[in-house]
Amino acid sequence: MAVDKSLISGSTSLLLLKLLSEKDMYGYEMIETLEARSNNVFQLKAGTMYPLLHSLVSQGCLTCYEQEVQGKVRKYYSITREGKKYLSKKQAEWEEYAGAVAHVLGGAVYGAV
Repeated sequence: MAVDKSLISGSTSLLLLKLLSEKDMYGYEMIETLEARSNNVFQLKAGTMYPLLHSLVSQGCLTCYEQEVQGKVRKYYSITREGKKYLSKKQAEWEEYAGAVAHVLGGAVYGAV
């Protein structure tokens, strides 16, 4: 089932930061990893992802550097200490939000009274 893009758009920065908290990555690697881990729910286009990455760099959450790999120069992104703090905050917000949605949708099944 296709997921409404409006549901995905608010979480994309959180997902990118999470990936980069695990290791430095270049753009296409992030796209492929998100797609694989989400069973094809998150299919980011470069035109969506790169503006987010640039924004996170300008906010001080990420840094970037270039590295040559097999004759190609790739731009890698790395999370900063500030980015890790921001990720932690956004992850807590997401968990609270997802829990609230689950309670409303599931009622007593999820422990709601």
